[in-house]
This record gives sequence, structure tokens and C-alpha cells, in this order.
Amino acid sequence: MEDDGAKDSVMQYAYCKANDGCTLAFQTSQPLRSDNDNDNGEAPATETTPYQNCIILIHGFSGSSEYFARNFDELSRAHWVVAPDLRGHGRSGRPRGGYHVARLAADLRDLLAHLRLRAPSSTSTSAPRKIVAVGCSIGAAVLWTHVELFGGDDFAGFVFVDQAPLQDRSDDWGPKLAHLGCYDEATMRAAQEAWTREPEAALRGLVKDCLGYRHAPEAGDDLSDERRQRDEAFFCGIGAKCDPAWLARLLADHTRYDHREAIEEIRVPTLVMAGRRTGCFTLEGMRETVRRVEMQRPGLAWMSVFNSGHWLFYEEPERFNRELIKFFHTPLEASLPTE
Repeated sequence: MEDDGAKDSVMQYAYCKANDGCTLAFQTSQPLRSDNDNDNGEAPATETTPYQNCIILIHGFSGSSEYFARNFDELSRAHWVVAPDLRGHGRSGRPRGGYHVARLAADLRDLLAHLRLRAPSSTSTSAPRKIVAVGCSIGAAVLWTHVELFGGDDFAGFVFVDQAPLQDRSDDWGPKLAHLGCYDEATMRAAQEAWTREPEAALRGLVKDCLGYRHAPEAGDDLSDERRQRDEAFFCGIGAKCDPAWLARLLADHTRYDHREAIEEIRVPTLVMAGRRTGCFTLEGMRETVRRVEMQRPGLAWMSVFNSGHWLFYEEPERFNRELIKFFHTPLEASLPTE
């Protein structure tokens, strides 16, 4: 099922069902086969079509696929770009339950199955052949949980954007590693109360924490009211589509997750993108992902630090697009050597 999405966009909206019946919306840069198409579809995939090289962009908490409006055009020139709306976000369904990172990971598995079923294919190729998944904020947590529950064989590479493996502080995860503002039961409950009682103020606070020029302004930044109002309207408008009470429950689940051991199971090239001016995590905390991946194989992961905030794909879209495309086509062996 598809619709035309935003006018003049390279992307179009399509829909599939999760295994619990929830409708999952996603944007795609390439058309998909319908129930009425033959086995080869309208445009059979070949070695040169974008269907073979897929980039999946997963947004963060209270966001949607629209977050990547500044990235779609460039990334889709030679790649099949897919950007889902997580359940409870954007155009996806809003069930009463399902506010768990594990549920979002299961939804991703269902989406991958749908893409393989609906992508045009020929007898000699199957699409997509190579998938690189990009998880931003909670999107990274969704990918780590997918690795833990279902393995990582679906993916040829991972990009994790401005997210540490654990948000809460603990005996071995102190302030220099944990989330800067939501790091224990008390701060989590305060954040939940803010989202449920004053969601508009919570969204404005999120924008301030996630845009580098707002959180940590520097000389040379455009600090005009026009830019501030434009960006705030963009992100708050997307976040306002979510149910604040549902978000508050998702926040509690996300905050308590510890992904460190799951990250050690990653066996494919991994790029960590971090914002130097993020209001969410420390660089040390995000660098832990690189260290954990490389515990099994040194050289399989590396980190790139941007001069922006949590939403670095929005603040520095040209650099984000360039580094992602380069990473996608870097010829690295994807699996560990057999013993």
C-alpha cells in the first residue's frame, strides 16, 4: 500500500503491518510491488538498480521519518532509501501498548520482511542485497535490540548516531558516560511528568538540547530568531503528533536498557557519529560503542565527531550524507574470521 507522500519529494509513503496488526508507515525512494504485480514487478532489480543497495534511516524519540528531509535527495541518488515511522510516531499506528524498545525492534524485523517481499526482483538477484542501517538516538537502541533478539545477519553495516549504550548511571557507568539529563529513576520520573503535564514545553526543551547551536552556541552561529523559530516549529510539529503519555512510557523503557553486551555481538563494520555540542550524551559514553564492537575485532568500528548537536544529520546534512555514502561503499570484510 502506497501513497504519494509529500509533493515534489523523492520519497513516497508506504505501509505494512506488524505481527500484532499495528500499521507501520515508512518512506521509500523506490516503488514497491503490490499484490497485483507479477513476480518480477514493474521494474525488475538488476546489479545496477538502487534496490540492491539499501539505506534504512531510523529516527529518534518523538520524531518521524520527516527528520531526514535534508538527507533524502542526496542519499537516494544511488541508493534505495527507506525511513520508517516508529510505532506511536509519524503516520504509524498508535496502539495503547507497545511502548518498548523490543517491540520497536520486532517492528523493524517485520519491515525488513516486507521490503524483501515487495521489492522488485529477478531470478538472478534478490533485493535488497546490502543493507546499512542508521539508528539515531533511540533508533540506535532499536538496532542494538534487534541484534540481541534476532541477530545482525540482515545488515552489512551499522551507523549509530549520538546515542550511548546505557543512559542510566550505575556503579560502572558514571556521569562521564551516562545521559546528561535523564540518568536515574528520579530524573526519569521528572522527564515523564514534563512530557505528560506540559508536552509543548517538553518539546521545546528537547529542541534546545538536541540542536548544537541552541545547546552550546559558538561565535559564528546563526542565532537569529528566524532560524530558531523555523527549527522549533519543524521539530515540535513532528513531536506534537505523538501521544505524550505513550512517549513517557517509552522513555522509561528506553532509559533502563543496557545495550553494552548486545553491542559486543556486532560483527559488521560500524560507524558512530557523535555531536560535539549535543545536550544528550558525552563523547566518552558514545565512544564505548566503538570499544565494545572492537572487543571481538579491532578496526571494525570507528567514530566521527560532528561540530553540531544530537540532530547532526539536520545541522550538518552535507557532511552526514557524504560520510554515510563513503561508509556504505568502504570495502571492509563484514564477518569475523572462522576459527
